[in-house]
Amino acid sequence: MTPRFSLPPFPTGWYGLGASSELPAGGVMARTVCGRDLAVFRTASGQAVAVDAACPHLGAHLGHSSRVEGETLRCSFHGFRFDASGACVATGYGTRPPPKCVLAPWPLHEVNGFLVVYFDAAGRAPTWRVPASPDEAGWTRTRTKHIRLPSHVQDLAENSVDVGHLSHVHGYGELETLAELVTDGPMLRARYAFRHPRGLLGIGKNARAEIDIRVHGLGYSQVEVTVAELGFCSRQFVLATPADGEQVDLRVGMCMKRLEGARGFTASLLAMLPGALFDLFVAGVAFDTFCDDVEADVPIWSTKRYVDPPRLAEGDGPIGRYRRWARQFYPELARETDVPAVRSA
Repeated sequence: MTPRFSLPPFPTGWYGLGASSELPAGGVMARTVCGRDLAVFRTASGQAVAVDAACPHLGAHLGHSSRVEGETLRCSFHGFRFDASGACVATGYGTRPPPKCVLAPWPLHEVNGFLVVYFDAAGRAPTWRVPASPDEAGWTRTRTKHIRLPSHVQDLAENSVDVGHLSHVHGYGELETLAELVTDGPMLRARYAFRHPRGLLGIGKNARAEIDIRVHGLGYSQVEVTVAELGFCSRQFVLATPADGEQVDLRVGMCMKRLEGARGFTASLLAMLPGALFDLFVAGVAFDTFCDDVEADVPIWSTKRYVDPPRLAEGDGPIGRYRRWARQFYPELARETDVPAVRSA
């Protein structure tokens, strides 16, 4: 059977492990990233750490068979303890740790309420980070959802420039490109406007929405959505992580700038709710609407094939430029000829 994707499965970049709130102090969780099993834990002082999951002593999976003790992770199999650098600081017998008994740590960064780790097949250190969002005060809590699907992270991120699918899959009308695609190293930015057919809470149907998309590598995208006539602004997060070469762990999240009560929704009976409850209710409905849009893409992502080269037409959006930008995350493709220029809107 012909593979669906001709791309290498594990591009270099930052990949999501989950929301920071999923890992309280003393917590441990297991994750699979780029074909590697990880143990992720938070020390008593609050430091989040990601390490290879197999205990170098006798192989116990530390994402399942361990617990946090102070600033260390203790293997439940034989009591060996490891610090945040991966060094073994104690055995379960009170004897000296073997000199090569170490865990490989992963670069971990907490940003915008998410845990992200850096993967590079050659083991090189990261040269860039996902930036923190400005003005984090005044926003509702970030709601999240996890979906596992058979796909490739580059294909998911390609939706950020695939203008054509916005009308055909999501029903958006009056599409408009607000600014030409901009790339700057590992960052890509695109801005569009459209009219949303459903609106929010039955209000503002076909209201004009503006979206500002920033893609940082192939694993992290952030979208600012503004609907001026409703006084509505949301921040959407899309984190796609290659699991085993065939499956992708997609984590989406959304927070909303507080509406200060009923601003923008004066025609609704919901305006009678106290401001905080009103904001929480609207944020929940907005998140459900966002998830509906994401889930409309899932059956297509799960079954489509990566066509290279694509037969692009005017109106598709800058897919060719996106694909040339994406090549930087595959060291194994660095010396190959770039994809040819193609027509795009």
